[in-house]
Amino acid sequence: MLRPVIGIASDVLTQPGERDRAFVYTTYVDAVRRAGAVPVLVPPQPENASAIVEELHGLILAGGEDCDPAVYGDEKHPTTETMDPRRQSNDLTLARAARDRGIPTLGICLGVQVMNVAAGGTLIQDINSAIETTIEHASEPTDRGRHGVTIEPGTKLASILGARELDVNSSHHQAIRDVGQGLQVTAHAPDGIIEGLEDPGHPFYVGVQWHPEDMGGEESAERLFGAFVEAARRYATRRHESAGDL
Repeated sequence: MLRPVIGIASDVLTQPGERDRAFVYTTYVDAVRRAGAVPVLVPPQPENASAIVEELHGLILAGGEDCDPAVYGDEKHPTTETMDPRRQSNDLTLARAARDRGIPTLGICLGVQVMNVAAGGTLIQDINSAIETTIEHASEPTDRGRHGVTIEPGTKLASILGARELDVNSSHHQAIRDVGQGLQVTAHAPDGIIEGLEDPGHPFYVGVQWHPEDMGGEESAERLFGAFVEAARRYATRRHESAGDL
């Protein structure tokens, strides 16, 4: 069986006195491997984004720090901690290139926010100061809280998960505000926070606000990564057939 190649857009670690590092958390790598694909890291290089996605069968936009609100025309909130600008440029460019080319894409936490911003959407910069809620959306990655989400019927996400209600982990203080062009809301938290987006006209352009890579062994996470990798496999098969490789 063909094993698709999945690119994972990497983060950047900058520490005084040390060389900068491009990295991803191994939970993303392990989730892709368990689903039957080959993960590769994509370090920041936005000038090469178009060439990179042409060599991939799927793309993961991973979690991380915040988008610079200047990208969507907002002033910076005191709680906003922006990601490395090299990563931001890379992620936004990759998101647009993958969407334009029909390459299966899975956005996770920051990743779904990047997908939204890349499509012209905006973000809530700090949930707790924007709405009244009893949900601890911004729990620490080392001890993530959980809450329910409602999945919108008729969406790709609903068909993947096979459920209307889902219990997920949570580690984010920002969220989708205005939805980007052509994107559809697929999930909400009980307090109204948007927890999922997709492009209904794309073979697989799906983002979730929770962290399925850290829900290994849970059916919903296995279904999501399984559907993503299967979409990447179909994409790879079509591409190889058109090139006469199969």
